[in-house]
Amino acid sequence: MHICFEMGISYFFLFVVFAVGLGEGQNGCDELRCGGGGPAIRFPFRLNSQPHHCGWPGFNLSCTDTKHTVLELPTSLKFFVKKIDYISQVIEIHDPHHCFPRQLRQLNLSSSTTFRFEEEFYMMDYALFNCSSTETQTDYAISCLSGPSHEVRAFFKDDDITDLPIASCKKMYTLPSIPISFETLILKGQYTVSKEIGGDKTLQLKWSRPVCRECEVKGMGCRLRSNSNESETECFPKHAKGIILGSFLLVVAVFALYRLYSYDKAEKQNQAKIKTFLEDYKNFKPTRFSYADIKRITNQFVEKLGEGAYGTVFKGKLSNEIYVAVKMILNASKENGEEFINEVGTMGRIHQVNIVRLVGFCADGFRRALVYEFSPNYSLDKFISSADTKNRFLGWNKLQDIAIGIAKGIDYLHEGCDQQILHFDIKPHNVLLDENFNPKISDFGLAKLCSKDKSAVSMTTARGTMGYIAPEVFSRNFGNVSYKSDIYSFGILLLEVVGGRKNVDITANNTNQVVYFPEWIYNFLDQKEDLRVFIEDDEDAEIAKKLAIIGLWCIQWHPANRPSMKVVIQMLEGGHELTMPPNPFASTNPTRLKLNQELDVIQEQE
Repeated sequence: MHICFEMGISYFFLFVVFAVGLGEGQNGCDELRCGGGGPAIRFPFRLNSQPHHCGWPGFNLSCTDTKHTVLELPTSLKFFVKKIDYISQVIEIHDPHHCFPRQLRQLNLSSSTTFRFEEEFYMMDYALFNCSSTETQTDYAISCLSGPSHEVRAFFKDDDITDLPIASCKKMYTLPSIPISFETLILKGQYTVSKEIGGDKTLQLKWSRPVCRECEVKGMGCRLRSNSNESETECFPKHAKGIILGSFLLVVAVFALYRLYSYDKAEKQNQAKIKTFLEDYKNFKPTRFSYADIKRITNQFVEKLGEGAYGTVFKGKLSNEIYVAVKMILNASKENGEEFINEVGTMGRIHQVNIVRLVGFCADGFRRALVYEFSPNYSLDKFISSADTKNRFLGWNKLQDIAIGIAKGIDYLHEGCDQQILHFDIKPHNVLLDENFNPKISDFGLAKLCSKDKSAVSMTTARGTMGYIAPEVFSRNFGNVSYKSDIYSFGILLLEVVGGRKNVDITANNTNQVVYFPEWIYNFLDQKEDLRVFIEDDEDAEIAKKLAIIGLWCIQWHPANRPSMKVVIQMLEGGHELTMPPNPFASTNPTRLKLNQELDVIQEQE
């Protein structure tokens, strides 16, 4: 490492000498602009006044007398350029005549190998009709194509247009292969999906070749490779005309070299592991997004929903009506990509109403993200952790429905997939609630795929959140790790729902006496006493009692004494009275697991 660093310093000084010797720009290919406020023009774009080698074929720009930057597409359409993002390889344009629907008729990007719509997820055909203005329906009128005596209206090509007054309407033409997110543009003559710049609606196009983002990220220039028979590109160091910014540039370069050669080797292995996984994952349904897509979806990470140990969750928007939650995975994670691979690999196999749906993912260099359906009511812990806040209490019938939904989701993981999936982190924080407060299990970073024909699971380390981890996950003295470990965590969750508090130690009247929370609930039930929660009538009291008894059955110390999740669902949905389970806290039982007790870690099974 030290030798590499010294070599890097030597090469840097050689580069400084070489850069000073060059002095001038690259054969007249300096970065230019059409006026002070226009976008920077550099390779692969070139102004028509520059030599042809300064740009890529089809990327020619020109300047108007009013200092606007103009892009001319192969179909002779001309657009004003508002912005060029060289890293994301996206160009933002707007129609100088303020009528995109007219331009879209000739905007046949399928005939061009240069640009594509930035959004290619869902493409639709639209049919345009010229109708008499005597009709009152104007919901689908395109204002910039309509006149005093007629209205031009647009419909999805495959839609039922029986409501259209055929006698007064005549089909004009079809707009093929338009992204569905352009619906507002087509149907109402304006484009509101993209952001507004200077009052004009804009459209974003992307290019895939040439690829210069690597050069841009490194702060280097990009150009055509001179000694290649094909149109290939290469990076080259940028330089100023005259004197290099001596000491400052040296400090920056030394710092960059230090960062380069001190790069964590484990992260490189992590990158290779994720790359291999994604190659094997191509046939699954979730969409793969680029980092530029993620920034656009989250509007540059404006609205943060939450933050955890392994990442931050932001609210995002795929379209006008589709919201998502984007979890950005911390690059500093010590799990070598295992959590990311676990979550993407596991979620791609799951399709169940009580499991959060994975919309897509991003694995763009060291940047990794997971895109989920959005749950507007956030997580269950927001509604059970404050027993004194009655306006956040959901009611016992709704809490019972939520418990049943969670149980069905866990049962699907255990029995409904080709391989058994153990979650290992069932807790209220990982149960999201949709607009109707239906529960959805999330966060599969610790999940493990297992064969259904095995009763025990091989593990090298304990996994989960303290307070919800089954005792056998810590020590074999309590039994083998299996699907019963998730049932223990579910039992703790039920007891939290009943008690309206977190699973932590609580203090009795004697401040020196500490009482274990599940044992506290067991003692109240065993002594036929009230649980001291929101009980409004006898029916509510029965529901609270039922949830508590089922929770106590689920947290029996020995896995063999816990019911399966199918039995738990029957108990939750049944109307008959349940029997109290054996006391898991009796002194005759094996040594009780304390929250702070040191236990041997389970070793890998052969």
